[in-house]
Amino acid sequence: MFQILVADAIKPEGLGPLLEAPLVNLIEKTVEEAKNVLHEIDAILVRSATTVTEELISSMPNLKIIARAGVGIDNIDVPAATKRGIVVVNAPDGNTISTAEHTFAMMASLMRHIPQAHASLKNGEWRRSSFTGTELYGKSLGIVGMGRIGSEIVKRAKVFGMDVLVYDPFLTTDRAKKMGVTSLDLAKLLTLADIITVHTPLTPETRGIINKDNLLTCKKGVYLLNCARGGIINEDDLYELIVIGHVAGAAIDVFAEEPPLGHKLLELDSVIATPHLGASTKEAQLNVATQVAQEVLSFLTGKPVTSSINLPAISKEVFAKVQPFYELVKQMGSIISQSMPEGIHEISVNYAGEALDFDTSILTKSLLSGFFKPRLDVPVNEVNALLIAKERGLTIGEKTSHDTFGYSNLITVTAKGDNKQLDISGTYVENYGSRIVRLNDFTIDFHPEGNLLYVQHMDRPGVIGRVGKILGDHGENIATMQVGRKQAGGEAIMVLSFDNPLSDDMLEKLKQLEDITFLYRITL
Repeated sequence: MFQILVADAIKPEGLGPLLEAPLVNLIEKTVEEAKNVLHEIDAILVRSATTVTEELISSMPNLKIIARAGVGIDNIDVPAATKRGIVVVNAPDGNTISTAEHTFAMMASLMRHIPQAHASLKNGEWRRSSFTGTELYGKSLGIVGMGRIGSEIVKRAKVFGMDVLVYDPFLTTDRAKKMGVTSLDLAKLLTLADIITVHTPLTPETRGIINKDNLLTCKKGVYLLNCARGGIINEDDLYELIVIGHVAGAAIDVFAEEPPLGHKLLELDSVIATPHLGASTKEAQLNVATQVAQEVLSFLTGKPVTSSINLPAISKEVFAKVQPFYELVKQMGSIISQSMPEGIHEISVNYAGEALDFDTSILTKSLLSGFFKPRLDVPVNEVNALLIAKERGLTIGEKTSHDTFGYSNLITVTAKGDNKQLDISGTYVENYGSRIVRLNDFTIDFHPEGNLLYVQHMDRPGVIGRVGKILGDHGENIATMQVGRKQAGGEAIMVLSFDNPLSDDMLEKLKQLEDITFLYRITL
């Protein structure tokens, strides 16, 4: 019998797969109530009330899987679980439909002044002329971010007869064409859209991506929605532009700080807001519970799971051998993703030498998890990497060879995008670690870790010195520097590492230097 602890309240309908399964004993108690049987537990299901700490994990020696009935995993110590070989699963797409529908409900309510009209009528007023609205039909909807939710928004917008404009630097031309949307850069989208809705993850790059500077380029009377993550839209800037009349109104479900008690945006009549309700439907709550219940059952009965957010449980011996290559390809995937901020439609990988001693499929999936991490706000690992690649129209190829070019092992990855191609080769050296030994046609040798700066430039006297001087003048200490070139006086590259990531202002200063072709900040 598998002993499964349901530590938080989950309705029986959500536990259906487990209730109907043989050889399963459900214990519906809190952790404190079940403390006498924790040593017998094979799986634990939680929502947000229970925090699965390293201490709790240590008290459950038989634990094999932790399931979070929801999207977030902030209440689970994932590193501690991974260290123990315990799989952690969640329900990353359980709220997709509910959030898409909530966004559309907010959009319609915003454009037709429904909350304001409702409040007025409740107060005994009959002010029909005060609440003249605007139709969605024929309007240009700008969607910032084309993940699962953004894609669902597209389907609904087209049914409403809207013209859909999309900004997503990772959206390929082919996928945009199949979805029937117009793919634009952010600046162009903002100038054309009548309504703008954001659906990106919250990252250092997307925090405040909608702000006063670019909002002023929008049409006067534009409407904004944020049902994604608080902080994507700069709330102070939004307030200012609504007050002066440049932005007609906004619908907000998420705030940078929650609860937003006393928030000045809530004082404006043209702003409607809800208390983070995007995922709050009966169906969504049932979906996430059912999904993780099925995941637990699948895992315990030896079947594959699709929403693991860490390593699957494998023997310590196998993991110890594959880990160096596993980490190397994940770093290579991240370098590709950050060095090619555009749509990528094909990734092929070639394994040679000692890298062939393992099941290379797990390495390819690790490569993809590293590639997708900077691009998505849902956890990706080797369990769901291929599925996500398929969803995004990414072609994956895998080859093997015996040509290692003198290394004991060599892994080469080629990524093809809409506008360019990147080739990267890496190797693992015992007692020396992972090394990147080739970038495109440049021979180089650097350790893929920490805060890096990739610079492509012309091989001319003084270029490296000018880069070093600017960095030194601004107190930036270079930890390491590696350089490579094809021929004297031609194209060259340098890869620098720093103790801390470089600021945006520093990057802009470096870009202005003569003979610098382009540069990218890479964080590993």
